[in-house]
Amino acid sequence: MADAVLDAVDGPVLLFGGPYSNLPATRAVFAAAADHGIPAGRMICTGDVVAYGADPQACVELIRARGVVTVMGNCEEQLAADAPDCGCGFAPGSACDTAASAWFGFARARIDGDARRWMAQLPRRVDLLIAGRRFAVVHGAPSRINRFIFASDPDAVFAAEFDAVAPVDGVIAGHCGLGFTRGIGGRIWHNAGAIGLPANDGTPRGWYSVLTPQGDGLRIETYPLAYDHRAAAEAMRVAGLPDDYATAIETGIWPSLDILPLPERAATAMARRSDRVDLPGAVPDTAMAETDAVVAPDALETLWVNTGTLCNLTCAGCYIESSPTNDRLAYFGLAPFQTLLDEARRDHPALRTIGLTGGEPFMNPAIMAIIGSALAGGYDVLVLTNAMRPMQRHMAALIALREECGSRLQVRVSLDHFTASGHEALRGKGAWAPAIAGVRALVEAGFKPSVAARFDPAVEDELTTREGFAALFAREGFAIEAVDPAQLVLFAEMSRDHSVPGVSAAAWRALRAHGADAMCRTARMAVQRRGETAATIVACTLLPEEERFSLGRTLAEAMRPVRLDHPYCAQFCVFGASSCMTAR
Repeated sequence: MADAVLDAVDGPVLLFGGPYSNLPATRAVFAAAADHGIPAGRMICTGDVVAYGADPQACVELIRARGVVTVMGNCEEQLAADAPDCGCGFAPGSACDTAASAWFGFARARIDGDARRWMAQLPRRVDLLIAGRRFAVVHGAPSRINRFIFASDPDAVFAAEFDAVAPVDGVIAGHCGLGFTRGIGGRIWHNAGAIGLPANDGTPRGWYSVLTPQGDGLRIETYPLAYDHRAAAEAMRVAGLPDDYATAIETGIWPSLDILPLPERAATAMARRSDRVDLPGAVPDTAMAETDAVVAPDALETLWVNTGTLCNLTCAGCYIESSPTNDRLAYFGLAPFQTLLDEARRDHPALRTIGLTGGEPFMNPAIMAIIGSALAGGYDVLVLTNAMRPMQRHMAALIALREECGSRLQVRVSLDHFTASGHEALRGKGAWAPAIAGVRALVEAGFKPSVAARFDPAVEDELTTREGFAALFAREGFAIEAVDPAQLVLFAEMSRDHSVPGVSAAAWRALRAHGADAMCRTARMAVQRRGETAATIVACTLLPEEERFSLGRTLAEAMRPVRLDHPYCAQFCVFGASSCMTAR
C-alpha cells in the first residue's frame, strides 16, 4: 500500500530524481517548473536529494521549503539511520563503491538533526493519481529501495515489479540516474532521470519529465535541464570531494560504468533529445544514432598467432568453437611464422610480445619450435593453455626453455572459476583436476603462471571472484596474486546475439580519456585458414574468421584502421575493459 497519495488530475506534474546535493541544479529545476507553470505542490522528487555534490544541507532545506513531494531514496534512508555507507547497491570494491565512501562521509558530517528527522519520515511509496491512472512512485523499485532498473532489462523484470504493487497502471522510479519509459503489458515504467548528475550522454545537462493529463489520456515529456554546472563542479572541488564526479558534471561522462548493463554502456556519450510519449503508444528510442568508432593502429606491440582451432576440450561459450574436431583454422607452421618474424624485425621495432592461442596451442606439432624461434628472436612469449595433457607432455622442453630464457616465457592457464563445479560447467566433467595438476606442474617447474577466468558481473561481482581465487591459490600453494589483474585476468562474457552491435564514435572518444582501449590499436593476429595457401592477418584474437576483420597477408597490409562494429568490440574490449594481454 502507498504511504501517501497525490491527486493531481487538475494539471501537469513535474517529476525529477537525484538532486544529489547539487544546489545549482536544484534551483534550476524550480525555475523550469515555473516556466511550465507548475507549482511546487505538483512536483515529485524520486529521492536521493543528498549524494555526490557540495551542498547537502542547502538542497534539503530548499526542497523542504518548497513543499515538494519527496520519496525516500536509499541515501535518505541511510543518512536518517546514521549508517556508515550510502546503501546504493554498488558492488563492493568497485569504482563507484570506493568513491561513494568519500562523498557519503562528507554529506553525513554536514546535515543536521532536523534534516535527518525529515528524511526518516519520508514515504517509501507515493501513489500518483492522474488522468484516471494510478502510478506507484518509488525510488529504486517496489521490491527494493536500491534496486537498479534499466531500460534494457528483460520484460520479466518489469512484470515482476508491477505485480509487486498491483493493481497499478505503472511505476515511476529513480535511482539508476538514466531516464526512460517502457511499456510492458499495458503498464508503464517511467524514470525521469536525475538532475544532479548528467546522464552519461556527453553533455552537462540533467533531465526531468512532465506528466500532463490530456482528455482521457496522458502525455509524458522529458526535458533537458541546463544549469550552472561549472559552479557545481567548482563547489565540489573546493569542498574536497572526489574530482571524478566534478569532472563528470563538466564532461557529461560518468567516472565509472560499473552499474550499467551493456546497452546502457554502449549509449555512453550519445546525446539524448527531449521526448514526448502519448499513452498508449510506442516508446521512442532516446539515443541519437552515430557512426561506428574507427581505431587507427599506433604501433605493433603484440603479434598473436592462432596455432589452430583443434582442442582437447569442447567448452560452452568458446568464442571460436574450438573442439577435437574443429579444424577450420589449420595448424600454423614454423615456416610462415618465421616469415612473419622476419617482417616484424625489419618493419616493426615496437613489437615486444608474441602471443600464442588456439584451440589448444600445445596440440600443434610445431608449437615448441615456434616458441623457440620467437624466444631466439629476442621476443617475450605468452602461451594460452588449458594446462591439461597436451601441455604436460611438453614439460621437459618447456623447462629447458625457461632455464634458458627465464621470465621471457610466460604461460597463462584457463580456469573459468575458482570452484570445480563452476569450471566444469563450461569445460566439461573431469576438466578440473587435470587443469589444477597442470598449474601445479608449472609452479613446481619454476614458472610463475597467470590465470584467466570468465567473469560475468551480473552473476558474481569482481571482489567475490578475486577472493575465491585467492582462497584457491592459497589452498594449492600457488604463488599467484589474485588481486593483480596481470596474474588473474578476468575476461568479459561475450555473445553475438546482443542488441549492441559495436562501439559508437562518440563513446570511443569519451571513454578513451577514461582508459578504455581496444586490442586492435596495438596488436594483430595471424591465422592459417583451412584450404588457403597463405596466412591471413586479422584485427584481433576474437575475430579470426570474420571476413571484414581480415586485413591482409602481410603485417604491412594489416596495419590499417579497424572499425569497431562487432559485438565483441563492445562486450570485450571497450565496455568489458578486457584485454588478451592483461586486464585493465
